[in-house]
Amino acid sequence: MSEAINWTDNLEQTPLDELDPSRQDIFQTPGWESVFARLRAEAPVQYCKDSIEGPYWSVTSYEAVKHVDTTPEIYSSEGSIVLGDQEEDFPLPMFIAMDPPKHDHQRKAVSPVVAPMNLKKLESTIRQRAAGILDSLPVGETFNWVDKVSIELTTQMLATLFDFPFEDRRKLTRWSDVATTDENSGLVESEEARRAELYECLEYFQRLWKEREGRTEGNDLITMLANSESTKNMAPEEYLGNLILLIVGGNDTTRNSISGGVLALNQFPDQYDKLRADPSLIPGMVPEIIRWQTPLAYMRRTAKEDTELFGQNIRKGDKLAMWYVSGNRDESVFPDADKLIIDRKNARQHLSFGFGIHRCMGNRLGEMQLRVLWEEIMQRFRHVEVVGDAERVPSSFVKGYSNLPVVVHPL
Repeated sequence: MSEAINWTDNLEQTPLDELDPSRQDIFQTPGWESVFARLRAEAPVQYCKDSIEGPYWSVTSYEAVKHVDTTPEIYSSEGSIVLGDQEEDFPLPMFIAMDPPKHDHQRKAVSPVVAPMNLKKLESTIRQRAAGILDSLPVGETFNWVDKVSIELTTQMLATLFDFPFEDRRKLTRWSDVATTDENSGLVESEEARRAELYECLEYFQRLWKEREGRTEGNDLITMLANSESTKNMAPEEYLGNLILLIVGGNDTTRNSISGGVLALNQFPDQYDKLRADPSLIPGMVPEIIRWQTPLAYMRRTAKEDTELFGQNIRKGDKLAMWYVSGNRDESVFPDADKLIIDRKNARQHLSFGFGIHRCMGNRLGEMQLRVLWEEIMQRFRHVEVVGDAERVPSSFVKGYSNLPVVVHPL
C-alpha cells in the first residue's frame, strides 16, 4: 500500500492510480471531499492498483454509481458488501450480500416490520422516546450528543424492532460497532476478541429465536426470521450475518445522520437560521441531511463477467466500490453539493439508500426518526451548539462519529 497521502497539499501531484479512498482514515482527514472531486473530474471509474484489500475500482460519479447499483445481473452483491472478502473460517452470509432469488426471499421475510401500517404505529413510540431523551439533557453543559441522543434513540428503536430486552439494549450498540471494525481501530484487541463478541451476539439471539419458534403472531424481526419458510432453517452463521445486517442497518446509519445533521447545521449557520424561521422545512431537510452525511460511504460489487463501464474495461471478478458519498457530492446533480441546503429541491435523489433490489429496507423508518427528533428539538432548543471537534469513526465504510461535544440552549 502506498504511503499516507497529504490529501490537501499533494493531491494534484498524486498519480490517479495511487488515490485510495478505502484508507481507514479517509474521513478523519481534512479535505477528503477533494479526493472524490478529483476522481469524479478525471476518472469517475478509477482503478486503484494497491490497497490493503488489493486492487479495486472506485466508482465515484452519480451516474456511474447508479448504473452499477441498478445492474445486478452484471455487478453481483454475492459474498461481501465491503472491499474485504469474507474470512473462509468465519463466513457471515447476509441477504444484502446475496443475489436473487435467495436475496429476495430473505428480504421479504423481514420487510413487514417496516410496512406502512407498522411505521404508523411506531411514530408515537419514536416521539415519546425522543421527547424523553431530549428532556433529560443537561441544559447549558457540554455533553456527547452521539452517546446521549443519537445512539440512545436509535438503540431504543432497534430494541423495539427485535423485541429485545430493553435493559440490555446497549449490547446492540456494542455489537453494531464490533461488527464494522477491526483490530486496527482500537475498539477490539484482536480479531479473535472481535469474533468472540459476535459469537456472544449469536448466542443471545439464539435464545430469543428458541423462545419465538412456532409463534403465529408477532411483528418483531426475530419472530419473522424464526417462522418464515425462507429463513427458519438458516445455519447459525447465516443467522448471525443477517442479525449484523439488521443491527448495523438499523443503528449505524440513522445514528450517524442524527449526529451529522447537528454538525452540518452548525457548519452552515444560515441554514440553521432558515430552520428556526420555518420549522415546517423539517420533512425536506431530512433527505438533505442524509445526502450530506451519507452514513454508509460505499457498497461493493463484484463483476460477474467482462464488461465496459464508462470507458473502462472491467474484468470478471474485479471488485468495485460504489462511492455513495462521492455521488452525493456530484455537482452535476447537486449544485453546491458540499453545502447543506435544507430546502434543496432534489435532495431525495440522493444515493445513500442505494437503488434497485438492494435499496435500504428501513429507509422510511430512518427518515421518520430524524423527522420526529428534529420536530421535538425545535420545540425545546434554540440552538444545539457544537463546541468542539467531532471525533470520527476510523472507517472508510461507516462514515460516522464517536463524539460530538455540544451544549443545548433552550428557547
